[in-house]
Amino acid sequence: MMAVNPMRRLIKLYDTTLRDGTQGEGVAFSMEDKVRLASRLDALGVHYIEGGWPGSNPKDLRFFRRMQDVPLKHARLAAFSMTRRAGGTADSDPNMRALLDAGAPVATIVGKTWDFHVSHALGTTPEENLAMIADTIAYLRPRVEEVMFDAEHFFDGFRANREYALAALAAAEAAGAHWLVLCDTNGGTLPHDVAAIVRAVRERVKAPLGVHMHNDAECAVANSLAAVAEGAGQVQGTINGFGERCGNANLVSVIPNLVLKLGLDCIPAPNLRELRDVSRFIAELANRKPWDAQPYVGDSAFAHKGGMHVSAVQKHPETYEHVDPEAVGNHRRVLVSELAGRSNILWKAREYGIDLDHDTPDSRRILDQLKALEDQGFQFEGAEASFELLMERALGRHRPYFELEAYRVIVEEQSITEEPVAEATVRLRVKGIAEHTAAAGNGPVNALDHALRKALEEFYPNLREMKLLDYKVRILGESKGTAAKTRVLITSGDGEETWGTVGVADNIIEASWQALVDSIEYKLRRDERAQA
Repeated sequence: MMAVNPMRRLIKLYDTTLRDGTQGEGVAFSMEDKVRLASRLDALGVHYIEGGWPGSNPKDLRFFRRMQDVPLKHARLAAFSMTRRAGGTADSDPNMRALLDAGAPVATIVGKTWDFHVSHALGTTPEENLAMIADTIAYLRPRVEEVMFDAEHFFDGFRANREYALAALAAAEAAGAHWLVLCDTNGGTLPHDVAAIVRAVRERVKAPLGVHMHNDAECAVANSLAAVAEGAGQVQGTINGFGERCGNANLVSVIPNLVLKLGLDCIPAPNLRELRDVSRFIAELANRKPWDAQPYVGDSAFAHKGGMHVSAVQKHPETYEHVDPEAVGNHRRVLVSELAGRSNILWKAREYGIDLDHDTPDSRRILDQLKALEDQGFQFEGAEASFELLMERALGRHRPYFELEAYRVIVEEQSITEEPVAEATVRLRVKGIAEHTAAAGNGPVNALDHALRKALEEFYPNLREMKLLDYKVRILGESKGTAAKTRVLITSGDGEETWGTVGVADNIIEASWQALVDSIEYKLRRDERAQA
């Protein structure tokens, strides 16, 4: 990993996709998703990963306990909570107990800094609120490695009552907070106000400053950069800007702006090329369609359509591109050119570590299959196992572990007062032996999974270790209604590794079957290689 340039200022990145990002409408992650996302964010090189609020729900607490067995090479895990309750004490507060039980090295505490919120939301006095901040930070300071104070509604509070907002920061600083994070919680502040307020705060406090911006005025990224220009050393945000209402500061835009535009350090320089891949990986696990026009990483970010633009870009890309698309893991697209379609596939293959630049029969065959599958709606971000298997098949190296003869799924509703019954029948040939099994399940896909495993586990006992951890469905071509194609993404694991597979078909059962077969074949292939 490339060392930080000592001559360049380092900006710490604090990712809150796993907490604040999940407050966005339609965004939800299973615990296994969160583990995969944390590992991917760590590999990208962010400095802090906020895993959730252990005092608010059991799933977040289970996540923190699970993460104790997942080594992070770069990032520090942060647990979120609020100040102690009014009239209570920090050592008896249930949120504090849950926070410490989580075992995260970093504690992030949100507290009120707008006097309007103190009286109307908390229903307490300004003095008690300052005591709540100070008591909580002081209690946590010797018990965790790092404490951050998220100054909620700071910019609105500063405009309404400057001295009280600053007094809240002073209380946190005096109690030992390592960072003071200024939050634009309502997301309505403009960049010139952010700059002026951060400048004023730096004159009154000594602790390092961070910022946490929401995007309700479409200024979250601009506000974050304005704060950095005034001396803030930490930026909080989410991948793809996921978050409540209009979202949070989009780290996928913040990062290249810091590195490529401002010449600052944040993630290791080589990792900048991972941005597009990370963006799409997290969008896929969130079951959200990637934003085509997303700056830097979207499909349209470096797309050129005909006329003088194409001519100019082919001669000198900088005529219509503000940065080199390869710097952020993206690629140039000339929409009217068949050659551009080929380049698109070549770049995607390189993202997965496969060199297809050489004009060989193998590379042409892989390119043809990739292009055909992408035209059908396949996407391999979040489905790394299916991509590996695709390469093996295209190169003629794939050896199937079983052959399908037929499958059938029946869903029978026996009474309107009872749940429908799903049953699947599978006929396979395994190692030359015919297998015919049937199984019931909680829905047609679950029944199909049970029947397939029932047929295979006698031959491959290690499949008993494997579990289906998550199942997502996306409709492709929504305008076709019930005739639209379906993409299924399955996450599987065996206690040692977690992997994703994908299937696409007009029929949701067939798409699910494709993803199920890939998940099993990947497991068997990996175990076979490990034993070799």
